[in-house]
Amino acid sequence: MSARIARVGVVGLGTMGAGIAEVFSRAGLDVVGVERDDAALAAGRGHVDASTGRAVRRGKLTADEQAALVGRIEFTTDLAALGAADLVVEAVPERLEIKRDLFGRLDGVVSADTILATNTSSLSVTAISVAVSRPERVVGLHFFNPAPVQELIEVVRTVVTAPEVIAAVTELARRLGKTPVECGDRAGFVTNALLFGYLNRAAAMFESGHASREDIDAAITAGLGYPMGPLALLDLIGLDTAYEILETMYRQGRNRLHTPAPILGQLVTLGFLGRKTGRGFYDYSDIDGVGASSAVVTPEDSRVHRVAFLDPSPGPLAEALAKAGHDVVRGTAGQDADLVVAPGDPETFARIAADAAPGAVLAATGAGPVVASAAASGRPADVVGLHLAGPAATVAEVVRTVVSSPSAVTTVAEVAASAGLTAVVCADRAGFVVDALLVPYLNDAVAMLETGYASAADVDTAMRLGCRLPAGPFELLDALGPAAALATLERLQAEVREPGLAPSPLLTQLATAGLRFADL
Repeated sequence: MSARIARVGVVGLGTMGAGIAEVFSRAGLDVVGVERDDAALAAGRGHVDASTGRAVRRGKLTADEQAALVGRIEFTTDLAALGAADLVVEAVPERLEIKRDLFGRLDGVVSADTILATNTSSLSVTAISVAVSRPERVVGLHFFNPAPVQELIEVVRTVVTAPEVIAAVTELARRLGKTPVECGDRAGFVTNALLFGYLNRAAAMFESGHASREDIDAAITAGLGYPMGPLALLDLIGLDTAYEILETMYRQGRNRLHTPAPILGQLVTLGFLGRKTGRGFYDYSDIDGVGASSAVVTPEDSRVHRVAFLDPSPGPLAEALAKAGHDVVRGTAGQDADLVVAPGDPETFARIAADAAPGAVLAATGAGPVVASAAASGRPADVVGLHLAGPAATVAEVVRTVVSSPSAVTTVAEVAASAGLTAVVCADRAGFVVDALLVPYLNDAVAMLETGYASAADVDTAMRLGCRLPAGPFELLDALGPAAALATLERLQAEVREPGLAPSPLLTQLATAGLRFADL
């Protein structure tokens, strides 16, 4: 095989395969597109025509460029046409037996130097490679959909993939204008392994009644700046697709945290697969309500007029409430305060409960369990947690204990919303919403780095480009601080005793040393 790939084949011309063929042709490569029969071949060509036609209408291609692009693709049903290819990429259905059968047939067609690549998103590249006589020529090339638009390609090496194969496909990816990220052959690679663990935790969180679907999604979009909340994203992906990916990841890695949340299986059984069927976690007959966050409440609407802060450094919340028109006092509970905000510890709440007016709501700040402060107060129905979450503290997590009165919860949510915060209500569980979903995901990323699976830079790049996130996990970890992440993980593990939530040793070491990942 020449060092520079010039002629490529794509087998399977569905939406993904046709997109891959288009990407190759746009870069000036000669492409052979193969389908199983004439009908599928015509559909594949239709995908290419439609995609490039949209590019012409948007001014991205001229009509002549479109004709040249399509002309560089040879459409055929004959695998033998791939005999002279330097690289063949399969994009057939995501079933191991189908991919193995295809690779076995390709093995008898292509030359000894041809690279065989699978576009699988979740199957083992190694398991596919056993069908060929030269497994060292097999690599994973995971394009993201839509291939002509998405920048990321995951380059997946097996334990026997030849270094020159990795070098050749990495060079090709850059020539295509893509960003390659190299990783080992483990369940989910980089993006799916991190993404679907997080999505699965969000589904389980909703199923447990910890928070509403709207509040879970609003907490993540407002708190972390993610383009979609996890439950809305699951609906977009398709719950059947998500379920199968998680099942595959569990079978390969035996990580209990990848066992699909029961609600996913139940919704799939009912045929509620998400957007494509009109119903999943959300009902898409009311599309405007999907992922909607809490409504903003003005001080005139609120039942709270005076807010007392006992924290010596009350921070931005006190300032925001004062700007919103609330009467804010500092340093004393006072008998005329409607809401008292204080650091969440039992000793403080035992003291302030006697000073606060009857019926006043007591809000415990901090990341610890709220119920301990509620119990010490002697008036637990009046006690609610109030935690500002996210790097910019834009989300107010309103934490209800098992005895918080509904009116107390509503009062704190209204006050937070009147300050311009996104107010979400959740149960009194470790990590509340944002940190309970974010920090295990960050810990999973650290484990990838620690085992040599992928570099921190590649993991960050994969999540920013592959999932359209504003920051990668290591960037978020350094913003949050390893010590804060470690403290959250320790609370989570102490609460549920889940081995998969054990802090990564590397995270523990950095927190102990007072270092960040940027220091490595």
